[in-house]
Amino acid sequence: MDLKTLRSSCEDCKKCALWETRTNVVFGGGNENAEVLFIGEGPGEQEDLSGQPFVGRAGKLLDDMLAIIGLDRSNIYIANMVKCRPPKNRDPLKIEMEACMPWLRSQSKILNPKIIVCLGRVSAMSIIREDFKITAEHGQWTEKNGIKMMAIYHPAALLRDPRRRPETFEDLKELQRVIKEVCEHTYIN
Repeated sequence: MDLKTLRSSCEDCKKCALWETRTNVVFGGGNENAEVLFIGEGPGEQEDLSGQPFVGRAGKLLDDMLAIIGLDRSNIYIANMVKCRPPKNRDPLKIEMEACMPWLRSQSKILNPKIIVCLGRVSAMSIIREDFKITAEHGQWTEKNGIKMMAIYHPAALLRDPRRRPETFEDLKELQRVIKEVCEHTYIN
């Protein structure tokens, strides 16, 4: 299966109640040959309207964060834990994430990334470890099934609390270092 076929199947998903209020499925986007996969928690209002991940204020900040280390959306892939917007941008419920997890697993299997970056605690707790503490463990590497993983603060959290930006800058520099070390075709300055 390829991403186009998977996306087409995902767009008809009714595995949880989120389908009832979505405008669009936000499957993911970016370079389908990416070695780096960013995973957020779920689409917000702008993402739901456009069908694209990270296009609102948090998405603009994510683009700025990527630019700091010489990346842009042309050389990464961005997905979310859930593909439909939770009402009022609340955290996705466990049952919703479990319903969507097969989509994310299939995306990851097709992409076969060398690095996964969890954007925020929600995705880190689902992908890295259930008891993950973002304030204590952001920027730290772990490895699962040969994939290097780290979590950084979610851009929306950085919009709410800009005091976390210096820590995130250090995390991004660490990400840049590891990309240069393990990725073969990810262009980075």
